[in-house]
Amino acid sequence: MSKGFKKISRKILSPLFFNPLVQWILALILAGATWFVFLTSKHKFTNTESLKQYRKKPVVFVFFHGRCAMLSPVIKSAHIKSYCVASRHKDGRMMARLQRLFGLRAVYGSKSDGAVAVLREGVRVMRETNMSMCVPVDGPSGPAMHVQDGALYFARMTGAPIVPCCFSCSRPIYMNRWDKFMVPKLFGTITCRIGEPIYIDPKLRGKDFENKRAEIEEIMVRQLREMDGEFKLPDVPRGIKASEYKKINRK
Repeated sequence: MSKGFKKISRKILSPLFFNPLVQWILALILAGATWFVFLTSKHKFTNTESLKQYRKKPVVFVFFHGRCAMLSPVIKSAHIKSYCVASRHKDGRMMARLQRLFGLRAVYGSKSDGAVAVLREGVRVMRETNMSMCVPVDGPSGPAMHVQDGALYFARMTGAPIVPCCFSCSRPIYMNRWDKFMVPKLFGTITCRIGEPIYIDPKLRGKDFENKRAEIEEIMVRQLREMDGEFKLPDVPRGIKASEYKKINRK
C-alpha cells in the first residue's frame, strides 16, 4: 500500500514539479528562505574582501555541490556578475531558476550530457562578457567531493584563475542525498572562505593536468574539513556517486 501510494504520488507530483511556472514559484520561495537564513545568521567570512577584485575580470569559482546553498548570497552581495553551470535535467533547470534570482545566468550541460557544448558556450560567454563562471565541480551526480575536469578546462582556455569557495555553519541540516547537501538552521553562525586564485598553464596536458586537478581537489577537501572542524562537525564522506547512494538506501 505504501509503495503503491508513493508511485501514484510521483506520477501526480512529478509533472507538476517540472512545470516552469511551478518551478519559478518554488524558486522564489527558496530564494526568500535562503536570504532569511543568511540575514538572521552571524557571519564569519575569510578573504571575501578579495571578491571585489573579481567584479571586472572573470574567474572560475569552484565549490562542492553540497556546499552551494549559502554561496549565492555571498556572490550576490559582492556584486559579482557570473554564469553558473547547470544540469540539462528538469530539476537542474529548477536550480538554474533559483540561481537566476541571485543574478547568476545558466550555461546548461554536464559531464555525461553536453559536456563539450557547455565548455564551448561557457568559454564563449566568459570571453565576450568578461563575466565569471560558477562550477559545482562534483555535480550533478558525483562522485562526492571529486573535482571533475570542466573547471580546469574553463581556466585553461580563458586564462581566468580558479578560486575555491566553501561555506560551513554551526547548526547544519544534512539532506539525505549523495552530496550531504548542507542547509543552515536559523540563528546560527555561517562561515565562508574564498581561496587563493589558482592559475592553469595553457600548455598543461596529460599527467601534469591530472596532477593539477588532484591538487585542486585536495585544496578544496582540506578547505571544507578545516571549516567543518571549527564547529566539530562529522566528516562528510567523499567518493560516493548519486546512483550508488540510491542503491545503498534501497536496502
